[in-house]
Amino acid sequence: QVQLVESGGGLVQAGGSLRLSCAVSGSILDIHLMGWYRRAPGKQRESVVTITGAGAGRTNYADSVKGRFTISRDNAKNTVDLQMNSLKPEDTGVYYCYSYAGWRDYWGQGTQVTVSP
Repeated sequence: QVQLVESGGGLVQAGGSLRLSCAVSGSILDIHLMGWYRRAPGKQRESVVTITGAGAGRTNYADSVKGRFTISRDNAKNTVDLQMNSLKPEDTGVYYCYSYAGWRDYWGQGTQVTVSP
């Protein structure tokens, strides 16, 4: 079992920055993959970025966020953060921390990010 708790969402103007954090607990050694997903209003949930659990971590960013978002993993603190810069209104949505561990998916409760024009 893995537990994920997000924090750091909020309201920001276009061009601004936010940092999301995901606190990870439970069977951390079973984690193969972590990442962030988002669900925009009226749309399906989509992958924002993923990072592998082993070693330095191989990342995979959605084209829409490349160069603006950065994922980082702190193994000592058991956190996975998402630094979001140059935010756009289309980045608005609920952001979910994700983990694949022990052959199953885990999701956080989500945190709202709203970017005003």
